[in-house]
Amino acid sequence: MLPPPVLKQSGLHPKPAGLVLQYGTAGFRTNAKKLDHIMFRMGLLATLRSRKTKATIGVMVTASHNPEEDNGVKLIDPMGEMVTPTWEGYATQLANAEQEDLLTALKDVIEKEAIDMSQEADVFVGKDTRSSSASLSQAVMDGVSALGGHSKDYGLVTTPQLHYMVCCQNTKGKYGDATVEGYYSKLYQAFIQLTKSVLNRTDDQKHLSVDGANGIGALKVREMEAHLKKELQISLFNDGSKGKLNHQCGADFVKVQQKPPTGVEMNPGERCCSFDGDADRIVYYFIDSEGQFHLLDGDKIATLISTFLKELLTQAGVDLKMGAVQTAYANGSSTRYLEDTMQVIVRCTKTGVKHLHHAAQEFDIGVYFEANGHGTVLFSKAAEEIIQHLAEDANINDERKRAARMLQNTINVINQTVGDAIADMLLIEAILAIKGMTIQQWDSIYSDLPNRQLKVKVADRRVIDTADAERRAVSPAGLQDAIDSLVKKYRKARSFVRPSGTEDVVRVYAEAETQESADDLAHKVSLAVYRLAGGVGGEPKQLL
Repeated sequence: MLPPPVLKQSGLHPKPAGLVLQYGTAGFRTNAKKLDHIMFRMGLLATLRSRKTKATIGVMVTASHNPEEDNGVKLIDPMGEMVTPTWEGYATQLANAEQEDLLTALKDVIEKEAIDMSQEADVFVGKDTRSSSASLSQAVMDGVSALGGHSKDYGLVTTPQLHYMVCCQNTKGKYGDATVEGYYSKLYQAFIQLTKSVLNRTDDQKHLSVDGANGIGALKVREMEAHLKKELQISLFNDGSKGKLNHQCGADFVKVQQKPPTGVEMNPGERCCSFDGDADRIVYYFIDSEGQFHLLDGDKIATLISTFLKELLTQAGVDLKMGAVQTAYANGSSTRYLEDTMQVIVRCTKTGVKHLHHAAQEFDIGVYFEANGHGTVLFSKAAEEIIQHLAEDANINDERKRAARMLQNTINVINQTVGDAIADMLLIEAILAIKGMTIQQWDSIYSDLPNRQLKVKVADRRVIDTADAERRAVSPAGLQDAIDSLVKKYRKARSFVRPSGTEDVVRVYAEAETQESADDLAHKVSLAVYRLAGGVGGEPKQLL
């Protein structure tokens, strides 16, 4: 039932005895030296998944915003989405099977899923710029060929580009052309169409500084630059020529440290943005005339995009159900602005992109962003058809037609398969140009409530159980009551706690009207967690 090369080939990619890894939201991620056997086995699994779905599957070799010495792998399903939870389970089983049990583990998946092993199998493989990625992506392709599948090596691509390729292939070109050139062409043509009606833009207004995190995003921005016909003038920093990947740069560094990356020259009021290591996250920022740093994170991005889309829908006279999807980490000010000022439905989900993506699919137009800058916009098939029909309707007035065409170009500039720093950057730049907005004006749409995030070490994170999209603690007994009574003591306050997905710590989030109140509330909630949820080590200290 299984071809003979599997056993022989798997011997060339042996598993270190006793090593156990878990397939999480970001796939597998750890030190690159521990990943050779995982890559080979994910090649095997992708081949099985392709046979099961009778479609092309993607395998991306990257560890995103992790340090350079790490690497990782994630599987991409036929429509460019993340692999299903059942198959995440199979990935973990295959990865952890000891060498002598690998064939049994494979047969188990084949039988459970009733996979026809004579079916053709196609797998697209991509990798980031880490030095370990070349040999690890080869191990994936070894796995594919060991089970008689065909692999196509896309070489160096961003994670969102590989998601795009898989979707293009499985929609037989309806989503676009499954080449890097096809990706650039679709995005930049939509961007040029969106911005062509904006007259008299100065070079300053067209200028953007981009921090490429010394990663794959820098390479791809450079490739695309030539296509943008000077409509967007990019100064690229941290382009990988000398700095280390994600070291004191990139979206995660900027978001967590709340300061600009090293290696970026910033002038007051100039727009800057940072990608993360595999270019699926983006954050914007600027410094004001006083030298004060201002971060525009995923919440601010979602608000800008939601506002723009809502205005276009009104101008086009289309009644489509639009919603914004956030997590409990979204700043309370952004939620209030969307609900009260813009009258947009806001849905809150558990942390993790797959939860947001799923919730966004419930709307005709679903905008989702995590605060870290990972997000996109989803349009239902029905919404796309209505917009297309309107854009081609000869009987409607110019304003409605113009709005419908702008919606059409917005659909084309967005990568609906996954958060995409390049696509999101082009959409944001187009919106700011169309609305004639500076980054300061965008930032002042609403003011973030001061907030603080802390971690509390506990003996066992499983003692914490949450409900209501992680906003309420169901166990241990008394913890939520303690949080509720603490929150009442501060103005505009809220706080929640949730267990980490990867380590025995509990994450605490608090926001309030002043930074002092947010810090104080976070500290007191940390103490409650420490006392009621089995804290270890010394009691959490008051922030200085």
